[in-house]
Amino acid sequence: MRPLQTFWRVASLITITAVVLAGCAPAATPTAEVVRETEIVTVRETQIVEQVVTATPEPFKPQGTLTIGLTTDIAAIEVPYAPERQATNASWTMFDSLVLQNPDGSLGPALADSWEISPDGKTITFKLHQGVKFHDGSDFTADDVVFSWEAYSQDTVTYAGNWTLASSVEKVDDYTVNVITDEPNAMLLPTMAWNWAIIPEDWGGKTQQEFAESPIGTGPFVFKEWIKGDRLVVTANPNYWRQGYPKVEQVVFRFMPEAATRVAAVQAGEIDIAPRLTSEDAKSLLGVSGVQIIRYPVDRSYYLAFNNLSTGKGTPIEDPKVRQALAYAIDIDGIIDAVFDGFATRSVGFVAPGNLGFDGAEPVPYDPERAKALLAEAGYPNGFEMNMACPDSGYPKINDVCQAISAQLNEVGVRGELELQEANAYWDREAKKELPPLFVDAWSVTIGEAWPRLSGALNEGETYANWYDAKLDEMINQIAVTVDEEERAALYGEIQVYMRENPPFVYLYYPEAFEAVTTRVQGYQPRAAENYFLWEVSVTD
Repeated sequence: MRPLQTFWRVASLITITAVVLAGCAPAATPTAEVVRETEIVTVRETQIVEQVVTATPEPFKPQGTLTIGLTTDIAAIEVPYAPERQATNASWTMFDSLVLQNPDGSLGPALADSWEISPDGKTITFKLHQGVKFHDGSDFTADDVVFSWEAYSQDTVTYAGNWTLASSVEKVDDYTVNVITDEPNAMLLPTMAWNWAIIPEDWGGKTQQEFAESPIGTGPFVFKEWIKGDRLVVTANPNYWRQGYPKVEQVVFRFMPEAATRVAAVQAGEIDIAPRLTSEDAKSLLGVSGVQIIRYPVDRSYYLAFNNLSTGKGTPIEDPKVRQALAYAIDIDGIIDAVFDGFATRSVGFVAPGNLGFDGAEPVPYDPERAKALLAEAGYPNGFEMNMACPDSGYPKINDVCQAISAQLNEVGVRGELELQEANAYWDREAKKELPPLFVDAWSVTIGEAWPRLSGALNEGETYANWYDAKLDEMINQIAVTVDEEERAALYGEIQVYMRENPPFVYLYYPEAFEAVTTRVQGYQPRAAENYFLWEVSVTD
């Protein structure tokens, strides 16, 4: 990565890691008042007594509207169906899970006050928080946990794999549930924290389709309006079980795919948070009154994927030498410099720097002659034709990245059309295994380990998995059931070596995120996967 540019060295508004932009305003100091209402009655007279008491502070009321500009449209507002991080963030405003992952990575209580793991490691018993209400006023009980698991572990659910880590969920009593696995599973609790959005039994009296359009949860915000292609609006839950939260009265998520539009909107105060800006966008906002820039590394691996499940069957990509050749053919350092102004890190695999078990291997060098030699060894001295797809503007600068990759592959003889497809339609085709043999995508993880990324992109039967390797599938499954952290780290080391020798992807880069946030926003703390909670965020006017 190139040295940071001068403007970053002198800009005091930049933070090196994800930060809280400002603390919460202090609570108002209670004032004393004179009450002239207490009467002491005797037989002969009535005496009025002055009694000084401390006034009871008014209960906190959510205030103001927080507006966030999104780069991709929200395709679904149920967490298990949301295809992309921004849609997931918006959906989570309406829901809670049983457990919460804290910023330091530890797990804490949410809808479950406590939990206990059985001696054999196969059953987790959760004691549920009592007194929680769904948005429709119904009580949250164990029946809702059981129903959520039954509803979202179906094959038709986009992210069913996050729920089928459990083999069953059983009610013990109204406020106790057992979550059961076939084997001890190290990934279950952290996966629950970011994926098990609990819903009411029987869809809260709605049809499943009605629920998908206007869901009910226990979360800090209540569904108000969803205009597809435009906005999602949620309002403060007046009966939220976390006392004193949420702090804002309304959150509006606006679809703003053009970076220039988001930049102009945050300058004008039309939105409060503009995510996924480029370094050039961020530069343009330095010194703008009322706007701060934050910067942080993102645990999101970008990659060129190979599809051997459908369109790539019987094609040259089934030969590992061809896949290795394509890795040598792409000048990733050049792309990072030219497209991202140096603000990204070379990827050497699906285990990121900072993830458990990262081995720090050297990246594949750019060597087009080596690429041509490997193609010749594989029987393709003159190259071959093969199309590639890309989610149009689905990620920052992704179109530029895909165009550069396409041009460089063409230089070593891999010729084909670059298909830029609308992002949500693209991810739908990816789920249906309809993309061409080569396609570009990215995968983030929220838990500090690469297992969700490995499983989601490679495990047999996963919605977005377009490559199957039986040995790789077995290795990924073994990681999940290895409870000992040191042993799990060693398995990550083995899988990294295997995935370089038998690559299912060309590993590209891990980006750095730039976001513009107005100074009226307090308590906003994005995490490494661009994920966040909004119940602690407030705004000042």
